[in-house]
Formats: sequence, structure tokens, C-alpha cells
Amino acid sequence: MSGTDKKQAERQSYNRASPDPAKLAEGIRAGNRTALARAITLVESSRADHQDIAQKLLAMLLPETGKAVRLGLSGAPGVGKSTFTEAFGQYLTGQGHKVAVLAIDPSSARTGGSILGDKTRMELLARDPNAFIRPSPSGGTLGGVARRTREAMLLTEAAGYDVVIVETVGVGQSETAVAEMVDMFLLLLSPGGGDELQGIKRGIMELADLIVVNKADGDLIPAAKRAQMEYKTALHLMKPKSAAWTPSVLLASALKGEGLSDIWEAAQQHHKAMAEAGELHRLRAAQAQAWMWTEIREGLFSALKTDKKAAKLLPELEADVAEGRATPTAAAKRLLGLVLGDRREG
Repeated sequence: MSGTDKKQAERQSYNRASPDPAKLAEGIRAGNRTALARAITLVESSRADHQDIAQKLLAMLLPETGKAVRLGLSGAPGVGKSTFTEAFGQYLTGQGHKVAVLAIDPSSARTGGSILGDKTRMELLARDPNAFIRPSPSGGTLGGVARRTREAMLLTEAAGYDVVIVETVGVGQSETAVAEMVDMFLLLLSPGGGDELQGIKRGIMELADLIVVNKADGDLIPAAKRAQMEYKTALHLMKPKSAAWTPSVLLASALKGEGLSDIWEAAQQHHKAMAEAGELHRLRAAQAQAWMWTEIREGLFSALKTDKKAAKLLPELEADVAEGRATPTAAAKRLLGLVLGDRREG
């Protein structure tokens, strides 16, 4: 066996070996990027043995989590999210912060893998030693948000990253899913003004803790200022999410690096106001409980898919529902009763 073949065999053997959670935890605490990347791969794995190890690892690291500022970022395609994230991330690392970007990619329908390649869209930030970018496939979960993004967030916090940005594709219900896992939700908009305002769903506006009108440079400055006033008016008609914070609208140019300090100042003020009012603790507690129920739902669905009795009955139930011989509710109850047992007795 040649030297190259031997190295490849050793590498394959290493990859097949079950990771040691204690060693991974030690590497993550030391800020080892390779250990962090491997740990995130572990929590994203669907293998049962990997999930067991991942949960042991997270339990070990839990005391080191929760100290970061968690920011969610969303906006329609074309608004400049990646350009903004890169510019904002570079600004933060320039201020001495360690920044983790968890970018949620749409999953390939065929392979399930990420198809946008965030590291290629944020090349400068990817090379920054104080930044960590992790593109994650959505896996088809709600709104394109990766199921394990919350766990990846905990791992980056344990590795010493004090600002975590969750960037989503900005389609469907992804905004809601991201807002339910971060401290502050930033909505990035273009300086389109009136016409664009009509197309923004009220629910998305209500989620925002801060609205940023991007591309406020050059000939677009007047339009950006008009849009800023219109968005401010729209916010005044909505009830704030928290009594401790009133959302505002800021201008920025990611391309020129302008307005970034104002955005970070707003994020710090929001974090301080929420913490002093006790809202931050309550928010994170509610998010943890919601996360638990998400895991329960996912676990039940997984149990249904892997149960042999359910797999045998499912085609019959689907045919009955399709042909109108049974209601969807009755079919669902029959399947659940088969797998979980009839709990109505007693």
C-alpha cells in the first residue's frame, strides 16, 4: 500500500469511528474550528448512534451556552442578505467580536444537500479567523429552517462565539421559525417604498424587532429615505412584541459598509432592555419549551414512519382517504391508535 493509500485508509477509518463526545467538547471549548464543524455535522446526522453522541455532547457543553447575542436575519431574495451579513460580520469582528453565521440553505430535492454555498457568497468573512460560517441544508423542514439549527447555535456559543447570526432564505414561514430561536429579529428590505410595502405581509412586519432598509446609497438614497418613513408609519400601527422594546427602521448600505454601527448599537440596546426587563430570560425559556415540543412532534412522526404495522396499514389508509371512503381525521386516528395504542380507556 502506497503512502497516499495508507493515509486515505486512516482517514476513512477515522471518519467511521464513533466520535468521543468528551474529546469533542474539549476541542470546542478550546475554540477548535474542526471540532466545532464535526460536532455540527454530528447533530445534523439522522443516524441514531450519532444523535445519542450529539445529545451527550450538548449536555456537557450546556453550561457554556447562552452568553451570545442571537440575531435572526431575513428578507426577500435579492435584498442583499449575504452582502449585508458579510459586511456586518466583518464590522463585528473588527470590533473584537467572534461571529458565527448559521446560513440556512434550501435543500436539494435529490440529494438533500445545501445548494447555495454560503461560503462562496461570503468569501471575505469565511477567511476571517474570528468568524465561522456554516451553511446547513433545510432538509425540507418548516420554512426552510434546519431542524438542528438550535443545537448548532449552542455549539457555536460553547466555542466562544459571542454573536450568532441565523440567516434564512426568506421564503414561506422561515421568518417565523427563525424568530422563535433568536433574541432579536432583523428584517432586511429594499428601498422600494410604497409598492413593496403593499407586498409585505403584516405578520412578517410584526415579527421584526428592527427593520433595515439596505442599498441606501447613490441614486437610491431618496427612495430609501421615503421607504424608511413609510415603514416607520406602518410600525406605529402595530403592537410591539414586547413592552420593553419599540422596533425602529434604520438605513444601511452593505456595499459601502454604512449604517452598520447604528444597527449594532440598536442590537445592543435591545439586548440590554430585554435583559433588564426580564424579557430575555422569559423569551429563551419559552423558546426552549417550544423546541421540546417540536422534538416531540418530530419524534412521533419518525416513530410512525419506522413502525412496521403502520407501514403496512398506511397504503390502505391513503387509498381510503383519496377515494373518499374515510375522512383524514378518522384515518389518522386509526393509524395513531395502531402505533400508540388506544389511550381512551381508563
